[in-house]
Amino acid sequence: MNLSRLAFIGAGAAALTAQAQTRPNIIYLMCDDLGYADISCYGQHYIATPNLDRLASQGMRFTQAYSGSPVSAPARATFMTGQHTGHTHVRGNKEYWSSNNTVKYGDNTDYARVGQEPYDPDHVIIPEIFHDNGYATGMFGKWAGGYEGSVSTPDKRGVDEYYGPLCQFQAHLYYPNFLNRYSKKRGDTETIRVTLDDNVPYPMYGSGYEKRTQYSADLVHQAALEWLDDRTADQPFLGIFTYTLPHAELRQPEDSILLAYQGHFCVEKSFGGDQASRYNPTDIAHAQFAAMVTRLDAYVGEIMDKLEEKGLADNTVFIFTSDNGPHTEGGADQTFFNVEQLLQGTKRYTYEGGIRIPFIVRWPAKIKGGQVSDQTFAFYDLMATFCDIAGIDNYVERYRNPNLENDWFDGISIYPTLTGEGEQQQHEYLYWEFHETNMLAVRKGNWKLVVQNGTCKLFDLSLDLHEDNDLSSRYPAVVKELKAAILAEHTPSDLFNVTLPQ
Repeated sequence: MNLSRLAFIGAGAAALTAQAQTRPNIIYLMCDDLGYADISCYGQHYIATPNLDRLASQGMRFTQAYSGSPVSAPARATFMTGQHTGHTHVRGNKEYWSSNNTVKYGDNTDYARVGQEPYDPDHVIIPEIFHDNGYATGMFGKWAGGYEGSVSTPDKRGVDEYYGPLCQFQAHLYYPNFLNRYSKKRGDTETIRVTLDDNVPYPMYGSGYEKRTQYSADLVHQAALEWLDDRTADQPFLGIFTYTLPHAELRQPEDSILLAYQGHFCVEKSFGGDQASRYNPTDIAHAQFAAMVTRLDAYVGEIMDKLEEKGLADNTVFIFTSDNGPHTEGGADQTFFNVEQLLQGTKRYTYEGGIRIPFIVRWPAKIKGGQVSDQTFAFYDLMATFCDIAGIDNYVERYRNPNLENDWFDGISIYPTLTGEGEQQQHEYLYWEFHETNMLAVRKGNWKLVVQNGTCKLFDLSLDLHEDNDLSSRYPAVVKELKAAILAEHTPSDLFNVTLPQ
């Protein structure tokens, strides 16, 4: 955390009372590139997800939840910062690794520095708020909010315990050379590398890769379960589990989960590999993808069981979601699995398929099971929601940086929707922008304006969820209104440029 912020962050923990320790715990599990229709309670027919179905039956399933961005790093940034991509600093996947700066792990050449563009250290993020208010904070999985040694690594941003791939590019390899760790419990003073000694004697790509045994998804999940084992009712906790499944590469242990799918699809797909992207080849891409989703589902079941075992389930808000729409990398085949083709677009596109995501919340103390909600919201609403859940009042006033001319907080809490307590406020519109595909989008009610390369298309989602029929010429007044919203919400970025609507 930037030292300039210490003057106005720090009073919360000292003011806690014994009564405050009964505040709800939160587990936020954000998986990677899981599409809206990739789990059975959202319509998937080919993949078994019994634990996610159980989670939905015990809680509330949302049908119009949105990521903050159609790709990884900015999607996570909108969650962490409570800012949409017209305001938040990280709006794309800017990498900090170089082939000119390498290190050896056995015979394998890897990068000496890894990670993405750092979160703005002058703007508060969710773990900082919760750490300041007496919560134990753990994060397990992708960080993607700063490169090694930067101003924004877990040790500097309110996280007590971290384990996972700090860099999302490193996370492409499921049997990597190393993971990153920051652990107060173990006496770490900064985020470090942990070499995976059973992996490094073997190649990172091609023949011999199958001899690697340390599977990163399992290692991260086990670290998260160990952290949950240490939790008690004496201190509330916030767990942010940013699991990488089912993102490419499509590789995993050859265990009963994979064997349940292998050889059972009437059509299989081969993928020849992509060494530059760290995607190893596979001859069973369909089976691999399906098994990775079911493996993720098994992790969810183990978390649910752990909360029950610890007696913490009733007072824990358990949220499951995905960072953005489905990917088509590494051999993934959305055309095969998404038979209904309900939504157009995939990861990196601001059409519905790129940004509409599964979102399930279980909270036995407050939420009656089996509910389905069509409330619209985006990731940048979750900071406000989490603060309401935890009873952290006036978070904007408390954590806005007085040294910044504009320290944006864009969220509206969905706590009333979750609990039925109070009146749910609504956004005038939701907003997205993404520089790689040069796209923007804004939604107001059922109207959705999609802009690419400055050209506008208007859709009525109530009649055209697949976004096939451009109505911009028929409703110029609506286009004008939504263009004005884009111009009002967008702030310039030197790193992530987009073309504003013509």
